[in-house]
Amino acid sequence: MEEPSTRSVRALSVFLLWATLSLPPVSADTFGLNEPRPVGELLCALAVLAVAVASARPHPLTAFGLIAALSLITEPALFSVSYAPSLCVLALLLGLRAPRVLPATLLFLAVVCAGTVKIALLGTDPAPEVVVLMSTLLFLCLFPWLGGRHWRQSRELAAAGWTRAARLEGEQRNAEERARLRERARIAQDMHDSLGHELSLIALRAGALQVAPDLPAHHRTAAADLRSAAADATERLHRIIGVLREDDEPSPLTPAGETIEQLVARAADSGLPVRWEAAGPPTAVPPGGVAERLLHRVVREALTNAARHAPGASVTVAATEEDDGTTVTVTNGPAVHRSSDTTTEGSGSGLLGLRAAVTATGGTFRAGPHQDGFRVRAHIPAHPASTAPRPTASSAPFVRARRRVAVTIGVVACAGLALIGGAFAWYAYTETHSVLQPTAYAQLRLGDTARQMASALPDHTARDAPAERAPSPPPPGADCRYYRASGELFVSVDHFRLCFDSEGRLVAKDVIPGVGFSGEGLEEYEEFAG
Repeated sequence: MEEPSTRSVRALSVFLLWATLSLPPVSADTFGLNEPRPVGELLCALAVLAVAVASARPHPLTAFGLIAALSLITEPALFSVSYAPSLCVLALLLGLRAPRVLPATLLFLAVVCAGTVKIALLGTDPAPEVVVLMSTLLFLCLFPWLGGRHWRQSRELAAAGWTRAARLEGEQRNAEERARLRERARIAQDMHDSLGHELSLIALRAGALQVAPDLPAHHRTAAADLRSAAADATERLHRIIGVLREDDEPSPLTPAGETIEQLVARAADSGLPVRWEAAGPPTAVPPGGVAERLLHRVVREALTNAARHAPGASVTVAATEEDDGTTVTVTNGPAVHRSSDTTTEGSGSGLLGLRAAVTATGGTFRAGPHQDGFRVRAHIPAHPASTAPRPTASSAPFVRARRRVAVTIGVVACAGLALIGGAFAWYAYTETHSVLQPTAYAQLRLGDTARQMASALPDHTARDAPAERAPSPPPPGADCRYYRASGELFVSVDHFRLCFDSEGRLVAKDVIPGVGFSGEGLEEYEEFAG
């Protein structure tokens, strides 16, 4: 339900619009801009206009139809001084408030058909009236309607833009929250990989102490406890960090300045039986980049798994440099000694994370049993593919709609210019080919037949001749023809009237002066007869 104040404002706006659109018909009758009309007809027209304005908001199609019908009743060519502003305003409101295009298009076609039929039945000069009808429909109906639709789509686009801005703001907040969580997960993963690796190396050193032949028994027991505690700490760290881990977190940072070869050497110094092999020129992977950090992560995770799950097994780390990237392979043999207090069963989440990180860059990752041991192989491209999401254009439908409206306006404008140009060309042709020279007019004699005058008369007669300004009424039953005395356009010129009887003989010839001429000098046309 609308508030009373809103209804009052809307009613006032309707009244003001009706009062404004009522000024042209009232003033046109008052100042003589059209033929005088009875007061009752004027009041009926104002009532129809009031109904149209009142229904312009809920039923814009009906409102425009009422004004179009009123204009056609008044003038067959649709254009009139009284209702042209109303046509233009209601066509604009039709485009602004009606969501569908087809009903408005059918209504415009109906107006054209009705106007054409009325001109054919009741028009005095069909050709110019059809041109006026089409021009009025184009400039006072179609153009405002297209302007209204463009206005409507601009408002919808602006509303969609604000909605999208609010959605993007919410998405930005969510992205910031996800980034915070991902950073926490990245730190957790880095702690898991780095500390897990170091704890595994500590367990290896404790194992070496445990089997030392010159170590006292109580020290050997302490070394065994240390090894077991390091293995338990590694497992607890794995479980705790696994809660915070995400599968698609970015690659953790490597220790500052440590290369893969240095990582392997440090693991060997800790007692892990590992061997380093490299082949190819070291130019495929840029140092310090994403690819190098990811290779470091793969080797570190593979060495940690070998130390935890296959203690004492020999490990081989091989790296092959290629033009398109680097392939690293970590292979370990079967465990030399395995006991319940030194080994654990992993969940495999570390390998799953590696697989996701490698494939996200466009590389390949394989991990599984190999002969009696286990092998991890990863190929990292030299220039990893970007995984950043591309922005979407959610306002594209509105942009395409605005483009269609702009194209339609351009097409209609070109059609209108072609129509106006063609109408002007036809007007100029007919007017210039309906000129009867004054010398030829002066040589015409009453009683001459039309056949005798055929060579002197022009091809066309004048259209819309000022018959009401003739100095005398035509003879009863005569067929009168009107010709222009000059070929000047867009100015009032003199006209000649020739009237013929039923047998085709000239029975009257008169000069109709142009606007602003008194007619006192009409005898000058007779001087050409000499």
